[in-house]
Amino acid sequence: MTTISEFETALLNSWSLESSTLWTPKTPAAGQCGVTAMVANDVLGAEVLKTRYGDIWHFYNRLDGVRYDFTDSQFNEPIAYDDIPSDREEAFGDTNASQYNYLHNAVVRFLEQ
Repeated sequence: MTTISEFETALLNSWSLESSTLWTPKTPAAGQCGVTAMVANDVLGAEVLKTRYGDIWHFYNRLDGVRYDFTDSQFNEPIAYDDIPSDREEAFGDTNASQYNYLHNAVVRFLEQ
């Protein structure tokens, strides 16, 4: 079973321009919320949630009643979470198949090492 810490390490080692066109070395979580929420659902079985952040939907997860926002470091201000239930289909609207396949495979490969 993958721990949250192991998953976070895998994300940090996997996020790239291949998983989000907004990625930078200074802000690796930028633009990664939808794709990351789906991979957290795959790997951890975490629920997909969403909240409004300005004009966009921001996606994150809940596992065993605990909220996990693996991409909150991309924001300069705290987020007021609404914890609105979402799903993979909505989160996929924030990414594309190429980005999702890349991140899913990269995270799984990292965790298998």
